Amino acid sequence: MIFRILEGRVAQEFNDAKAADRRYMQLALALGRRGRGRTWPNPAVGAVVVKDGVILGRGWTAPGGRPHAEPQALARAGEAARGATLYVTLEPCSHYGKTPPCCDAVISAGIARVVSAVEDPNPEVAGQGHARLRAAGVTVDVGLYADEAARDHAGHFRRVRDKRPHVILKLAVSSDDRIAAAGHTPVAITGAAAQARVHLLRAQSDAILVGIGTVRADDPLLTCRLPGMEGLSPVRVVLDTHLRLKPASRLAKTARQTLLWVVTGPSSEAPAAAILGAEGAQIVRLPAGPAGLSLPDVLHDLARRGITRLMVEGGARVAASFVGAGLVDEIWLLRGPRAIGDDGVPALDAMPLTAITQSLDWLTRATETLGSDTLTIYERA
Repeated sequence: MIFRILEGRVAQEFNDAKAADRRYMQLALALGRRGRGRTWPNPAVGAVVVKDGVILGRGWTAPGGRPHAEPQALARAGEAARGATLYVTLEPCSHYGKTPPCCDAVISAGIARVVSAVEDPNPEVAGQGHARLRAAGVTVDVGLYADEAARDHAGHFRRVRDKRPHVILKLAVSSDDRIAAAGHTPVAITGAAAQARVHLLRAQSDAILVGIGTVRADDPLLTCRLPGMEGLSPVRVVLDTHLRLKPASRLAKTARQTLLWVVTGPSSEAPAAAILGAEGAQIVRLPAGPAGLSLPDVLHDLARRGITRLMVEGGARVAASFVGAGLVDEIWLLRGPRAIGDDGVPALDAMPLTAITQSLDWLTRATETLGSDTLTIYERA
């Protein structure tokens, strides 16, 4: 009887410890998301220091990628961190970059245990951080909420493994799968709640990309305009093979306030580049063939510049090109309740939208109702 009671207590304590691990890792994941869209080229990591059920320090990657999450959490914990547990959403780094190795800071702080969500695929880390911690006598547990952490760090993983950003395609379509009226005339498709969600997605992206056709038709700003978040706008990227972007466009006129990269071909006119450059735009010249710019080349160049999460917002031809080339990782499909008509612009140019909605290549991750609109998020199977 006594053995059974003791066994029950041990099991309860084990379950309580596992529940605490889950709770603190969920907090670390939430903290890491605070930096999403602002930490590139580094991943947006979250960290929590806990001892005896008390949270001693919290941290998340700062804008620009440094300081990292772990030293911030450890600094807030101070001497109390000795003997504590560190929860972190990505393996602590083990190499010297623009900051010293985080695993050295963890060891110096006297942390007794590290709960790490996922190993860092960066070849400069790739398990070496965990190995150095274990060699120093730190208990290391890896894999708690690994799938969720991998999704949060998808941009970092994609940039390391494939030398391109994680690509999120946003489509706002009418009930009859159109994105604009005849002649590419802009029309309101979704309501305020859906539009606010798009602006939040912009703020959580490193960069947003459109084609020159969308710019000439809509003259967009491509900024985040949620109250209090105006300073969180992503880098604006325009695909413009022949450099047709007008200096009087809203993008060009705001290039000094929000970064604007215009990706063009090698033969576009130098005077046009000089005029846009004088407005503050950065001109990026890449090879171009008869069909225009190479999307893989564009993505590789963006990754080289540090972009990890790219939001593609249009237009129809650009969206179809990304989907057709297999370069999209997530699709955010917003659908409004009104029809535009057969003369409207199809969402994916000549490609039917069923190439996404009825394809085995795409899985539905989430569905939401936003006012009178619906949002469906797909991820690659």
